[in-house]
Amino acid sequence: PLNRLSVFSKVCYAFGGAPYQITGTVLGFFLQIYLLDVAQLDPFYASIILFVGRAWDAITDPTVGFLVSRSRSTRFGRMMPWIIFSTPFAVLTYLLIWYVPPFEEGKVIWYLVFYCLFQSMQTCFHVPYSALTMFISRDQKERDSATAYRMMVEVLGTVLGTAIQGQIVGGNSNCPTESDAPYSTNSSSVNTTIASLDQTKQAYLVASGVICIIYVLCAAILFLGVKEQKETGRDKSEPLTFAQGLRLVMCHGPYVKLVIGFLFTSLAFMLLEGNFALFITYALGHRKDFQNILLVIMLSGALTIPWWQWFLTRFGKKKAAYFGISWAVPFMILIVSVKSNLIVSYLVSVAAGVSVAAAFLLPWSMLPDVVDDFKVQNPDIRGHEALFYSFYVFFIKFASGVSLGISTLRAYQFAGYVTGGCSQPEAVSVTLKVLVSPVPVVLIAVGLLILKTYPIDEERRQGNRKLLDSETDSESETSDRGSSV
Repeated sequence: PLNRLSVFSKVCYAFGGAPYQITGTVLGFFLQIYLLDVAQLDPFYASIILFVGRAWDAITDPTVGFLVSRSRSTRFGRMMPWIIFSTPFAVLTYLLIWYVPPFEEGKVIWYLVFYCLFQSMQTCFHVPYSALTMFISRDQKERDSATAYRMMVEVLGTVLGTAIQGQIVGGNSNCPTESDAPYSTNSSSVNTTIASLDQTKQAYLVASGVICIIYVLCAAILFLGVKEQKETGRDKSEPLTFAQGLRLVMCHGPYVKLVIGFLFTSLAFMLLEGNFALFITYALGHRKDFQNILLVIMLSGALTIPWWQWFLTRFGKKKAAYFGISWAVPFMILIVSVKSNLIVSYLVSVAAGVSVAAAFLLPWSMLPDVVDDFKVQNPDIRGHEALFYSFYVFFIKFASGVSLGISTLRAYQFAGYVTGGCSQPEAVSVTLKVLVSPVPVVLIAVGLLILKTYPIDEERRQGNRKLLDSETDSESETSDRGSSV
């Protein structure tokens, strides 16, 4: 059939997901420590840059989604030009985030401007790329299969981002070893510090250069290996205003339930992700192993995505969501209940990775079903797929901003977190335990209760698919008759 995708096409499509995950992971894990220790900004300004950057990033998603939905189709399609033209600007602004300017006065403005510009360019790549799912094939099974390929590459992207940045920048710990102390004089330690700071600045630039090369390669593979299908049938409906677009997607019940359900579960995993490194270091005391434990989680996630893809095709997407996301709960409880033990920590991280894979894959696998359902119920409204994707990403990023805000406020302000300290007060350890276990467990429970009301089961999904397939067939017959006349 016409809509079958080759494995080559699916792999090329999947590569397009890597830049977003690689850069996102690196910024998530390393930007805060870079701003404080390498760029040497005041913690207050560093937190402002992070918060404003996240807020700006969230706002740009629906804005770009709205602009994409209004853009015209070209001979490369409607999504591809956005992806290609944003890439050089994204690469340039990403490099400049990791460059320490030679002046002190405008440093804060420098990082704020380039962080926000990079987020905008990244959004111009990622929103059309997400919506491209609807234009690589009209067959749901093919789209689901391509999404599974994409998620596997994305999870591997998070592994790659952590590994590249971690290996090149190295574990520059502020905590001195005892052997360093007796032999250092004041002046020589100052000189060493300046030299090592210059080396660290260089290392961050090299790491960002490597990531920029990967970004460009992935964009090229996507562009050369994937053909965006022309929109069939009727022309796109009239362009909508931003408010009309928002009303359109927010009035579709299944979409609202899906987004709110995954908002809670995503918030749970983001709280876990954002605080897990600190939790391993200070609550469990595995300072030297935290990078390895994070890597185990990501690898476990990457390896179990094909299994989840099999599970959702065999048992349905709703069952996969319940089973996959709730799988993490007993392990979240176990890690804070058992006395600190490295073997238990590794076992829990393998189990957590299995759940992270489900949380990664399922929203992106279920979103096309919601868009299809909307098309069936609103046959006269066409060409607004990008809005559904961009508003979903907006809400998830908003959740990540909230989780970052809560945990920073709790751990840094109220619990008395000592910046750069080699050990932390007991209150910090307790706070971190709360943020990686009871809070995520409650959020997962709420999210799964909301997903229970999500109305698109396998029967409705198959029904929608048959309706859209028959509509596409009749429209292509009509256009063939018209062209023969």
